[in-house]
Amino acid sequence: MFAIVLAASTFFPLDCNAHPSPNSLIFLDVSRSQVHMEVQIPLPELALVLGDEIQKDPDQMADRYAAELLTYMSAHIHASGSNNIPWNIEIKSMRMDKGTYVDSGIPYWELIVLVVLTPGTEGSTRNFILKYDAVMHQVVNHVAIVSVRSDWEGGVLAEDSVKMVTAIGWNVDEHAARPLEVELGNGSWWIGFKSMVAYGMQHIREGLDHILFLLTLLLVAPLTIINKKWSAYQGFRYTLLRFLKVSLMFTLGHSLTLLIGTFNLVTFRVQYIEVLIALTILVSAINCIKPVFHQKETILAGLFGLVHGLAFSISLSHLPIDTSGKLISVLGFNLGIEAMQLIIMACFFPLLLMSKWKFYPALRIVFAAVVIVASVGWMAERITNNENTITNFIARFGFA
Repeated sequence: MFAIVLAASTFFPLDCNAHPSPNSLIFLDVSRSQVHMEVQIPLPELALVLGDEIQKDPDQMADRYAAELLTYMSAHIHASGSNNIPWNIEIKSMRMDKGTYVDSGIPYWELIVLVVLTPGTEGSTRNFILKYDAVMHQVVNHVAIVSVRSDWEGGVLAEDSVKMVTAIGWNVDEHAARPLEVELGNGSWWIGFKSMVAYGMQHIREGLDHILFLLTLLLVAPLTIINKKWSAYQGFRYTLLRFLKVSLMFTLGHSLTLLIGTFNLVTFRVQYIEVLIALTILVSAINCIKPVFHQKETILAGLFGLVHGLAFSISLSHLPIDTSGKLISVLGFNLGIEAMQLIIMACFFPLLLMSKWKFYPALRIVFAAVVIVASVGWMAERITNNENTITNFIARFGFA
């Protein structure tokens, strides 16, 4: 957020002595048929226009003044196509949330407005004109920072890949806010598909918890159980077959729930899923030290894959795209996940062949012990919503 505000202040110098408040932020989520727009307006700035009365009991402000806010925002948000035909503007919801001053870190309340912009039959969401002047029509040094948060057909999927950052400010000479011409360029399902493949690969590459889970299952692939203990190396063919079975079952499991979760066919709390992810890692690591599931690692991989698939779907379910776009996204994202998993497993497979060596049991146990510590740290963090020594240490290596 600081980088965005800094970029805007370069083009629209801010008088911080007059109004030491953060500016409004506008996020655009672009799909083929609509543009979803999220507006974040600091309450202290809005109060300069609507009166200080709205700052009393700020958590209830959006409900108390719902009618007035709806009228006000509707009057200050307009859009049209390049042919100047007006778009339909629908304010979907308004709520209050807490923000933080960029410079001091002091919390403040802000109004969050969700708006849907829908073009006419000949309009295109790739090119349109946005007219916005809330607050700034009276507070002339107020600025609205605009960024494209997601644009599936343009390959923009997350906030860390923002495609456009610009600002809308009040033009004193013209006594109006200049319309913003949004030009996103060409977009297609192929660009969206490729970006989803890359996104899937990135998701696994940066997801240490998913990687460790898979590796703990694969570490025992070369082994069998004798007298309730892991035995020695069982041969290349045995290792390869179990390796492929575990990988396939995990893939089938997470592919199913990835599809279900992306289309919101089931509802779940993200926190619960994240805790379950940590639990699956813990159980797999314990099984890596001492057999818990006799010859059932493939079934375990499939069942645990179901949980991991729901976690994967969190990244896709929020995308404002139609059914066909979501199907293409699921396919691309899944292919990206599989591609990165295959790369990781291909690099890891030679280590499994070392299971015939005497040091392999010690290596397996030490690795599993490290994974147990990490999983306990993740579980504690996800239950309490607080970082701890273990997760802080892991974060030093660039993993969340």
